[in-house]
Amino acid sequence: MWNWFHKLSAPKSFFELSGKLLPWFGLLAMLTLAVGAVWGLAFAPPDYQQGNSARIMYVHVPASILAQSSYMMMASAALVFLVWRIKLADIALQCAAPIGASITLLALVTGAIWGKPTWGTWWVWDARLTSTLILFFLFVGVIALRSAMDNRDSAGRATAVLALVGVVNLPIIKYSVDWWFTLHQSSSFSLTAKPTMPAEMWIPLLIMVVGFYLFFFVAWMLRIRAEILHREIRTQWVRERVLSS
Repeated sequence: MWNWFHKLSAPKSFFELSGKLLPWFGLLAMLTLAVGAVWGLAFAPPDYQQGNSARIMYVHVPASILAQSSYMMMASAALVFLVWRIKLADIALQCAAPIGASITLLALVTGAIWGKPTWGTWWVWDARLTSTLILFFLFVGVIALRSAMDNRDSAGRATAVLALVGVVNLPIIKYSVDWWFTLHQSSSFSLTAKPTMPAEMWIPLLIMVVGFYLFFFVAWMLRIRAEILHREIRTQWVRERVLSS
């Protein structure tokens, strides 16, 4: 098993395997997002308290869940790079940051849109909102630190350390509604607990969560493949691939 992972960590092996998986992941992402969006936005029943304004949860909740997961995946890549110095892990870290930042920004914007009719304001310095904003700044910090350093190895180590330090923010986001008085409601949907909403609402929500994760992996693999070609441009296998295309 370790030999398989070691082989997969080679840029060429990952490039070849991801090329085979991408069409399937892309198709599944489009299908799940289309089904979940149409079901949730058009056919799911309105919330008994918030009415149709609650339909934005079919975008906000998946984005919020994925924002935290994408940071954890980025931090995992950072740990692998610092411990084993695997080149692909550094590439994965670099490529995850812009996608994670975009997803987190989407979660913040949709949360503000949902908060206006629910709380009467676009933004409050709520514990979960504030910690999610910090998460966005952590993603941006990784991107900015990478761009500010010319030496690739030094930039990889510095961004990896920053990514690992930022992990402390994830439990704050998750448990902030339980630790402090907060306007943000407790989670009504969890991947590990029984939903507190009817099946007509949580099933399309679950489909959207799966679709968001599939979209993330597709975007992540595409960025990793592009970065591999950029870094390995002088290698024989990349030159042969470019010439053959």
